[in-house]
Amino acid sequence: MSEQEQSNQPVFSIEKLYVKDLSLEVPGAPQVYREREAPQVDVSMNNAGKAIGDGYYEVVINITITAKLKDKTVFLVEVAYGGVFQVRNVPESEIEMVLGVTCPNILFPYLREVVSETVSRAGFPPVILHPMNFEAIYQARKQGDAQSKAGTTTH
Repeated sequence: MSEQEQSNQPVFSIEKLYVKDLSLEVPGAPQVYREREAPQVDVSMNNAGKAIGDGYYEVVINITITAKLKDKTVFLVEVAYGGVFQVRNVPESEIEMVLGVTCPNILFPYLREVVSETVSRAGFPPVILHPMNFEAIYQARKQGDAQSKAGTTTH
């Protein structure tokens, strides 16, 4: 393979994985540890990617986990887990999918670990996040974007 052919080959590499932001609140401590009832746990998550330099992209998954017992917050965990990825010689039409599916699939297991460890260190049973289908989330987002664009056209 010539140098020219090699330099045109698609490149994908993980440059750095990191906790970008981490917050834990246990507003009812220490009384909350006396509760025997299991709290209701709600999870909300989103992810986004952006270019940060020539061929380099940052992708971040943001997650908020709120555990409540009746109307009281037992604990609240917020994590932003990020990664820097090098993506080169990939068609522009495919970059969005790489940032919306491939990169979050790489980040998610690390995010799961941070969440589980943080909740455990707060004195609660670990929260184990279910696997996520980032491809389905990406497709749904694309479909929603297409529908909202179609809905905003004027005739």
